[in-house]
Amino acid sequence: MASAPARLLPRRDGDARAALADAARRHRPVSGAHERVIPVPGPLGELLPNAVLARGAVVGVEGIPGGGASSVALTLAAAVTEVGEWAAAVDLDGSLGGRAAAEAGVALDRFAVVRPPPGTRFPVDRWAAAVATLLDGMSLVIAELPRSVRAADARRLVARAREREVILVPFGPARAWGAETTLRVRATGGDWPGLDTGSGVLGERTIRVQVDGRGAAARPRDGALVLAS
Repeated sequence: MASAPARLLPRRDGDARAALADAARRHRPVSGAHERVIPVPGPLGELLPNAVLARGAVVGVEGIPGGGASSVALTLAAAVTEVGEWAAAVDLDGSLGGRAAAEAGVALDRFAVVRPPPGTRFPVDRWAAAVATLLDGMSLVIAELPRSVRAADARRLVARAREREVILVPFGPARAWGAETTLRVRATGGDWPGLDTGSGVLGERTIRVQVDGRGAAARPRDGALVLAS
């Protein structure tokens, strides 16, 4: 009678422990869980109160088509992954993919993207469920908005973000979001330097950004972000 296969046990030798310690060190968040804010570097941070995002905040991002709003949202995600934490996006139309995220500075090994099956869209209730699930495990969630969101769903997501101390970024027209926001960021487009009539090379783009909100952000602020082409 054949003997049962030997049971495989985890390695406990010095090399295995060193490899585990190295992995833990490389993937350990830079910011402590007790810290209530996440710093936002660069020009976008200069427009935010104290250049930080508070955990549990709701930051609406919107803009004209092609105006740079997706780059703004991904820049917020980049601030989270820069300190070693996870961000995610519910992406309805493919505008928040890996290439755009990498160009915005997002660490792709800490960025999850959820999309509906090709050629379909999330029903509103499934969209809300997907966002709620991500709020349970991320530090920031970009939620691209469907055509409309039920006010009750939006309020539940706001409450969940506050309870979990997760930054929620409703991404899309403010009229589609049926709840309050802590901050509202609007991207209004800009110029592509380097182009001449029928010729030229795209170098970088400057987009104009407006920020307003409640409390310390009640006074609107305007600025510009420089994006690589």
